Parts: sequence; structure tokens; C-alpha cells
Amino acid sequence: MTDTLPMRSDHCGTLRADDIGRRVALCGWVARRREHGEHLAFVDLRDHTGIVQCVVDGSADVRSEYVVRIVGTVRARLEGTENANLATGQVELGECEVEILNVAEPPPFQLDDRVGVDEMVRLAHRYIDLRTERMQRNLRLRAKVNGALRRAMDDQGFVEVETPMLIASTPEGARDFVVPSRLSPGQFYALPQSPQLFKQLCMVGGVDRYYQIARCLRDEDLRADRQFEFMQLDAEASFASQEEVLAFITVAISAAVEAVTGEHVADVPRITWLEAQERFGSDKPDTRFGMELVELTELFADTGFNAFKAACVKAIRVPGGGDATRSRLDDLTDKAKRWGAKGLVWMRVKEGGELDSPVAKFLSEDELAGLVSATDAEAGDLLLIVADERPKVWHVLGLLRLELGRPPVSEGGLEFLWVVDFPLFEALGDDGRPIPAHHPFTMPHADDVHLLDADDPAELLNVRSQSYDLVLNGWELGSGSVRIHRSDIQSRMFGLLGISEEEAQAKFGFLLDAFRFGAPPHAGFAFGIDRLVALLAGEENIREVIAFPKTQSGSDPLTHAPTPIDARHLDELGLRLLPPKKAD
Repeated sequence: MTDTLPMRSDHCGTLRADDIGRRVALCGWVARRREHGEHLAFVDLRDHTGIVQCVVDGSADVRSEYVVRIVGTVRARLEGTENANLATGQVELGECEVEILNVAEPPPFQLDDRVGVDEMVRLAHRYIDLRTERMQRNLRLRAKVNGALRRAMDDQGFVEVETPMLIASTPEGARDFVVPSRLSPGQFYALPQSPQLFKQLCMVGGVDRYYQIARCLRDEDLRADRQFEFMQLDAEASFASQEEVLAFITVAISAAVEAVTGEHVADVPRITWLEAQERFGSDKPDTRFGMELVELTELFADTGFNAFKAACVKAIRVPGGGDATRSRLDDLTDKAKRWGAKGLVWMRVKEGGELDSPVAKFLSEDELAGLVSATDAEAGDLLLIVADERPKVWHVLGLLRLELGRPPVSEGGLEFLWVVDFPLFEALGDDGRPIPAHHPFTMPHADDVHLLDADDPAELLNVRSQSYDLVLNGWELGSGSVRIHRSDIQSRMFGLLGISEEEAQAKFGFLLDAFRFGAPPHAGFAFGIDRLVALLAGEENIREVIAFPKTQSGSDPLTHAPTPIDARHLDELGLRLLPPKKAD
């Protein structure tokens, strides 16, 4: 071609009526080609901004996904041929010259309609899948979020610091991914589950306010909101309280949401861990819908119905659920039992408040009337009741609530929630020692420190921690805490957990040694960027906002990882492989 235009003067999806009359050069992929007689072809040209129709006179020997450059003049479409489904639908490119930059084989699936496309096929050809409008939108949305987070943290005086990827293995709850050392045969690095200890060292080092968009790796089972490797906004601040951490993270989250939606996040509401469990049966409650747990323990304190003689009795009301079939009710009962309940009592609410249930005859009139009153039940509703130990009731009704009421990710708006005052310990072990609910550097609540010295070990379960989670639409985005920086409290914590001085030194020595040289009070937080972006994009699975994710089994259909290692490489590392375990 002899035109003087650059290779690309404009993007396909940006042309509008104001551009009519301009001579432009576009580059992209052929989305579709349609013949119109022998001497005219319509070529839909696509790049990441969208699609524009190009009218090519004469032969247009191009096929789907050919890479081409088209030079032409922007003109209005003929009246009646406009396409309201395209942003460029009022215009087209005429007087076109086509240059084929590269040919392409037919793609393994249609890029404009992925319905019915097997996910393994999509992931095996991810480089093609990335061309789709959905993936382009999601990845660019993710870039907006990252940029907004960085600006928000920079504006609040945080310093971006990169921490190492090859570290010593430290106990953080999940399995480490390990890397053998060639220079130190028989020894291993670990890939970081989080930058936790290094960001605390930054506080000792006087960085004052640290942040990082950090890559973290955990060898744990994958699911819709979890991958082996994930990205998180990691932050730590010296001389900061819990209130300050919640404030600066809220600013960052609001900036990310505003960058995507244009809407500002108002003050994020806050509830305690105990309130979350009592009302929603979960420490990551989805507050987009009601169906809260209703307390009935006192109502049935003197009941003659044995199934309700339990430490805790609670119910949920399912509005309009009274038309559930018996098979559906049996299915819900089976699920409740699989989740640990001894059983599930259901009651349909009839006109006048009458309750239809196989167990209604075992309850007094006062109990039946009290049940309707306590749950605000109306005709056509369904009541589901569980009686058991309180944590079990929370768990089962919380899952039933989600099963019956949770809206799709893309509906109901964005409902952020801070959950605070988590227990410091989750239970007592068989040896009577407390089982920590967090890492051992989590500061106890100031009002509960005295309980660490209680004679009764059960009192330890009443100790609250200065830890906090951020929840969005029922997904845990992240968590953080005020850290222990005082040696006396840290020693008491290690002692309660049965960690000797020698073991503490072996596991956390480099951090404890650093604390001897003046550790400031500090607190921090980290939240998953993959999860935040997925929710902002209305996606049910974080794989849809990650460029090259793994499957549910942890494999990569694109590169076929994990793969065997060459024997020569194993020799260099001083490793030998055991034979595969035989199936039982």
C-alpha cells in the first residue's frame, strides 16, 4: 500500500459519526466475512475496543481470525442498515484496501458466542479465548482496579515494597509450594503464602506504611474463589490502630469500585463475628438478602418435643417457600444432615397462621403461636428449624440460607461489610490447649488480655482478637489484625499454644530477633484482588478474571503443567522420585 497513514491510526470500536469523511487505518482480526454478490464483501474487523464493518469492493480473500490491516474512509451506513447492537453501528468503512498481515487456521470455537464451549477447550486455547469481548473487558477492568488501588495507597503515604518469592518455609495454615535448591542439595525454598513476616520486618525497618500488590501461592484445594496462585493488596502500617487500618483499606476499596462503576462506596457497615454468626450463620455473611436466623431457644425452653430439647434452637423463614414439594423438602433435610445436623424440621405457613408440619402435633398452641410471631411468618412462607449445639445450628442454617436465598453474583449490588472481634482461639484441643484461629502474632482484644491467665481453659474461648475481615456479597475478600509487638504478650501466647522457646526460635527466629531491636506497634490487612475483580465483573468464578488460570484439579490445559522433570535436572538438584503410591 502507498498510503501515508501509520500502521494503525484508529481503533475499530472508537469510530463514530463525527469521524465521517476521515481516511483511517485499522488493524485487527477478522470477526466475520459476508459475501454480497460477486464483487462486494462485508468484513467485520475486531480489536480490543470493538467491531466495525468494512465494505470491501472486489475479492476479499480473508477468513475468520486472519490478522489484517484495512485502510478506508469512514462513512454513514445506508438508512435502514444501522446496527444498534454495535457502538460503531452508525458508520462503516468504505473504499477499503485490505492487507493480510497473517493468516489463521479456523479457531476451535466461535469467539462471539461461547455458550456450550467446554471450559477445557477454552483454557487449552486461552490465547484465543482472551480475544473475546468478555475476557478483554475483565482483564481491562482488573487493570483499572490495580491502578486505582496503587493511586489510593500512594495518596495515603504508603510505600510500595517488593518482598522475596523464595523464602524459608513458615507455618501459615496451608501447604507450601517448595523449590529445591541446586546450590544447597537436600534443602528447599518455599514460595510465599503471603508476605506476612516480611511486611512486619518492614515495620521494624521504619518503612512506616508499606503496601504491595503481591503474588501469593498456597497448595490447597481449588474452588470457584481460590487458585493456587493469587494476587492480593497487602498493607501494613506502624503506630496504627484497627480503626485506622479499616479506614485506609476502605479508601482503597472505594477507589477501586469508583474506577469501575463510577460510584463511591459509602461508609462500610460493621458487625461483630458473634453477631454475624447469630444473624446469618456465617462469618462472611451475604447481606444482599434477608432470611436471617431467628432465635427460638427460649421459646422452646420447656418444650415436650424431644427434638427441640437442645442448647440452641433457631429458624429461618423462606418467604413464599411454602409451595415447596415434599421431594424438595426431603432434599433439604438430607443436605442438613450431610452438613452435620441431626435433622431438619420444616413447617408450611397456611392462612390464619396455621402451621402444616409432621411435628406440629407435638407442639403446644403457645409454641406454635410463638413460632409464627418470632419469625414474622406469613401465609405461603416456609419455616426451617434446626436444634443442636449453637455452632452446629449456625453452620447448617447458614448454608440453608445461602442455598435458598442467595442471588447470582451479578445481582443485588455490592454489599461490603466489616466483620470484627473474631475469637482468638477456635477450640480446645485434646490436650486442653487452645487451637489458634489466627497466626500467633495476632493481638488479643485489650479488654480480654486478662483472660489469658484464667485458671479455667474454657475461658480462653471468650478471648476476642483484634482481627477483622472484609466481606463482599458473601465472599471473604481479606483479613487482617493488630500484631503483637510486646515480648511479654508474645511469650504468653506461645506458652498457651505449647510452643517452646526453641520451637519459636526455629519457626519464627528471624522475626523474633528483629523484634528485639525496637518493633513499633503495627497492624495490617490483605485482600484478594482476584475475588474483588470477579465480583465487580459479575463473574461466579475467579478464573474468568485471570489471564492464565488453572483448572479445578490444578492443571493447566494450555502448557500441560504440571509435567515431569528431566532426570538430568533431578540429578543436579540431588533428588530422587519415589514410585507412585499404589491404590488401596
